[in-house]
Amino acid sequence: MPVPGPGYSITVRLEAPPSASAAGDLTSAVGRAGGVITAFDVVESHNDRVVIDLTCNALSANHAKDITDTLETLPGIVVRKVSDRTFLVHLGGKIEIASKVPLRNRDDLSRAYTPGVARVCEAIAKNPDDARRLTIKRNTVAVVTDGSAVLGLGNLGPAAALPVMEGKAALFKKFAGVDAWPVCLDTQDTEEIIRAVELIAPVYGGINLEDISAPRCFEIEARLREKLDIPVFHDDQHGTAIVVVAALRNALRVVKKDIKDCRITVCGVGAAGSAIIRLLQAQEPGDIIAVDVDGIVHRDRPGLDSNLKSIAASTNKDNQAGRLHDALVGSDVFIGVSAPNLFGAEQVATMAKDAIVFALANPDPEIDPMEAQQHAAVVATGRSDFPNQINNVLAFPGVFRGLLDAHARTITDAMLLAAAQAIADVVDGDRLNASFIVPSVFDNTVAPAVAEAVRKAATS
Repeated sequence: MPVPGPGYSITVRLEAPPSASAAGDLTSAVGRAGGVITAFDVVESHNDRVVIDLTCNALSANHAKDITDTLETLPGIVVRKVSDRTFLVHLGGKIEIASKVPLRNRDDLSRAYTPGVARVCEAIAKNPDDARRLTIKRNTVAVVTDGSAVLGLGNLGPAAALPVMEGKAALFKKFAGVDAWPVCLDTQDTEEIIRAVELIAPVYGGINLEDISAPRCFEIEARLREKLDIPVFHDDQHGTAIVVVAALRNALRVVKKDIKDCRITVCGVGAAGSAIIRLLQAQEPGDIIAVDVDGIVHRDRPGLDSNLKSIAASTNKDNQAGRLHDALVGSDVFIGVSAPNLFGAEQVATMAKDAIVFALANPDPEIDPMEAQQHAAVVATGRSDFPNQINNVLAFPGVFRGLLDAHARTITDAMLLAAAQAIADVVDGDRLNASFIVPSVFDNTVAPAVAEAVRKAATS
């Protein structure tokens, strides 16, 4: 199922004989090794050799090495250097701070810094709300993590989480003009995290919690929302939920079903799954069946934590027990935010007619999308190499743009639903089909539409 992609792109600098067959030999070798060439550049030419930069996509780091090893076996080929293009992107970090005002002479310095800045400080001391108008607080978000749940990699710690948080900050700027900054905390103690965010909050107009493991993330978010006068948003929960609700709205339009008549199976009841369930409940679905590693969540199941007890109390009307395969029988919708390769086409065949399958585990989904398509009417994944990618970047930049523009002090389910509606509406009736239920992440109309919807919901 996986195909070579840019996430494992390498550039191999090598020497080759100056023969007419050299290019063909090199491209054939890469093809035999399963790589995909994306660029072939001659960087030096001599009487006895040429130096070539050969760029290709691979499946993994090991696959990239296999490609390089294959090239080295060719007669007359000398590999000088192999560059991992992903690592090159990250050299020195991906973001920077830039001044918005000129500092060309003494006059500029006197206004931007001392003595002029003193009057601005005094104004904020008299009216603290002026910080939103006169400082970076107006447009700045802290991207806060403890590194306990980094992507699908687990507990890597704060330093290893930094590249992800940098990337998040870059996306904020690219898609919504929001200045975001990584805040990677060297603690996984709930109380210390809450206190640390409290202490830095005066600088920011919003807090984006990221890659904090469940169930601690629920308490951290809830308590920070109580303590702070700025919005606190856990993207792993609410960003995912927004995009899933948007995608499901359009998928149901494709199959001509009403959510009030649908039975929805949600597999994975961590941060993302719990938030999806709670936001779906605002749509009044026919029923939701939650499933975790121990099976269907029901009211009589022993050992439920507080989060699962809450979910059990508000889902699974018939108190059904069993495993994932049992939950799928008769379901109209499957939403997975869990683990790879949990079921196959034969289980999709047991679902209701015109079933919808959102297999969102990354990088390997709960079911091979090609298998799911044998019986499902609409299939979505979290991957960029299949149609209908469910990606949080459709939500969080616009959500925070709207919150900052509204000078919002909190965030509500009404705002989250407004964001979902806005994303769904970008896909108009003329473009909507089974392979296009959400807009592209590069559609520049998405973030402004989401921002305006959130701003209106925040000020209504």
